[in-house]
Amino acid sequence: MKTTKLWTRNFRLVILASAMGIVGAIAGGFALAFLVFDETGSTLASSLIIAIQLLPYLLLPVLIAPFMDRLPRKTFLIAGDIANAVILAGMGLWLLSFEFSYITYLVASLLLACLGAVDKLAFTSIYPELIPKGAEEKGYAVASMLYPILKVIMTPLAAVLLDTLGVAWILILQSFLSLAAALTESLIQLDERERKKRAPYSLQAWVGDIKEAADYLEKERGLRSIYTYMAVANGVAQGFSPILVAFFRTFPGFTVGMYSAFSVVEFIGRSIGSALQYRIKIPDKKKYGFIFFVYQVYEIMDMCLLWLPYPFMLVNRGICGFLGSNSAILRNAAVQRYIPEKLRARVNAFNGVLITAGASIFSLLIGFLGEIMDYRWCVTLGGAIAMLASWLLILGRRKEVRRVYDGQ
Repeated sequence: MKTTKLWTRNFRLVILASAMGIVGAIAGGFALAFLVFDETGSTLASSLIIAIQLLPYLLLPVLIAPFMDRLPRKTFLIAGDIANAVILAGMGLWLLSFEFSYITYLVASLLLACLGAVDKLAFTSIYPELIPKGAEEKGYAVASMLYPILKVIMTPLAAVLLDTLGVAWILILQSFLSLAAALTESLIQLDERERKKRAPYSLQAWVGDIKEAADYLEKERGLRSIYTYMAVANGVAQGFSPILVAFFRTFPGFTVGMYSAFSVVEFIGRSIGSALQYRIKIPDKKKYGFIFFVYQVYEIMDMCLLWLPYPFMLVNRGICGFLGSNSAILRNAAVQRYIPEKLRARVNAFNGVLITAGASIFSLLIGFLGEIMDYRWCVTLGGAIAMLASWLLILGRRKEVRRVYDGQ
């Protein structure tokens, strides 16, 4: 049986550009998360920033997706990274010259989120075109390994950089990495000339494009169930972020270093899981059952996470990393293969809106609960909500969901 070559020139370039973007985002995100909590001392204030950052993901993907299905997507990637670099450099220079301003940070975060919404949609839509046909699951396995590998390297380093360089210089370094990513993306060779030759766009055509994607999703109940469950699960996970920061910052016996160690064990789990996916192909008929099993274990692990002794917390995250990478690879490969290429940006935009809505709602909800409840109960309640969603949406609509994973 002939083996499909995965590591083509285009695939190497997109992985390199992604790596540079991820390195900067991990370091900058880590530093800013602790900066905001240290300056405000409030989980609700931190959650509000997360919610503000998610607002563009509710609007921009749907507005821009029709253009992205008609115009060269590489241009969106390059321009987005350049603009991102300019704003990050401005934030870094501001912090070098002025005191921290919560309002100013909200505005800057909103601008970065606008760019991030466009960039994410462009990447999600173009990435399947850069993976050789027949190597989709391997391609997503590589992408799945990339983040945890860099996170385990960068999170402890970010903790050191935070104490030595400070947030401002971390943001400036992140700016340079964004510029390097844009340069790398410009070297990708992808024939998108047909997209440039299409007729001038109009409001009527835009409305028609949106309706075409909406009609497609209306008929695809299984796809909608997957998207809705991921909106709930990702929203809950997003809401946990400020709670975990506050817990490790304030709970007796816990430190920032212990929090950063989560990334190490999660990396080990994700790496093992992704490596297995790279080498071993799960039969189509078993994918649905495996996915549902993963969701049950993952939510149980979240529910008990903060009640465990610290060593068992690490084991917990390792198991979640292993199972989570496997389910994400299978889901991404199956869903992107299932969606028609001409609709991919628009359908992914609808998915992005759902996930963003879930993240916005649960970030604020869990952040508010963190003000009035024990942080441990907040995480337990969030895990229970996600598990209920899996029963209703994945198990309750198993016939339709199974069709997506089977590719039929």
